[in-house]
Amino acid sequence: MRAMWKGAISFGLVTIGVKLFAATEEHDFRFHQVHRTDNGRIRYQRVCTVCGEEVAYADIVKGYELEDGRMVVLDTEDFDKLPVSTDRAIEVVEFVPAEEVDPIYFQKSYYLEPEKPAVRPYVLLRQALERVDRLALVKVTLRQRETLAILRAREDVLVLHTMLWPDEIRTPDFGFLESDTTVRPQELEMARSLIENMAGEFTPEEFHDDYREAVAALIEAKAEGAELPERAEPEPAGEVIDLMTALERSVEAARSSRGGGRAASKEGAQRASGRSRAAKTGAKEKKEEAKPARARTATPRKTSGKKRPA
Repeated sequence: MRAMWKGAISFGLVTIGVKLFAATEEHDFRFHQVHRTDNGRIRYQRVCTVCGEEVAYADIVKGYELEDGRMVVLDTEDFDKLPVSTDRAIEVVEFVPAEEVDPIYFQKSYYLEPEKPAVRPYVLLRQALERVDRLALVKVTLRQRETLAILRAREDVLVLHTMLWPDEIRTPDFGFLESDTTVRPQELEMARSLIENMAGEFTPEEFHDDYREAVAALIEAKAEGAELPERAEPEPAGEVIDLMTALERSVEAARSSRGGGRAASKEGAQRASGRSRAAKTGAKEKKEEAKPARARTATPRKTSGKKRPA
């Protein structure tokens, strides 16, 4: 991993030198925009709307347009001179209970590695956070933007979760919130029973990205000239039933297959893997029949390790 930021945790009178690393990565397919007729890659040019000339990155700066149409130009030096104390510091503001932090505020997650002289105070802060069972609320400036963040201990490492500011959280404006909707006690009890029958431990490693596996099978089938995988037809909706009846049937189904949600997910993942293997087998057989002397093309599918929750 490559450090994307270097600075220090400001913890009272203690300063802890750290390096910041991205804690997550996406494994989505990277598609290119191409010309349909000849598969040529589409290229975009940075063209000035005033002079019409192509502009190099070195000549591009940030501009903010005022209401009267004037443009205020800001370059890197302007941002470097801003009078903020968090441009190279993770400033601890206070320590808060974890249950008081609404996850809606969270943005991205980062690992913090201590500089060699700062290992001891780093471990001290980590162990202290574990002992008091609280989160450190901090302020930090990343990519020319100051943000709130949460600092917590996870698997012997300090993790930083950047957050939105309160005014960046939208208020839901839905019509149904103004209506007086009542729920019968029997329905509430049946819903509670359904939740209990579908309860389980949080083990995300057991689940798989069915959509990504289906896209991988589609890409390989088209690359090999094989028959494309077909979407399974959805089951008919069936008769319309009232809420209580739907809850009762759901509870019965959950009880008959205890661990239902987890088992269904595993079964779905196995079906997706089966479809992927079937597409690969079909592609291989068809290719061997049509072009036995041609070498097999490289598969675009990437193999990645299981994600761990941040």
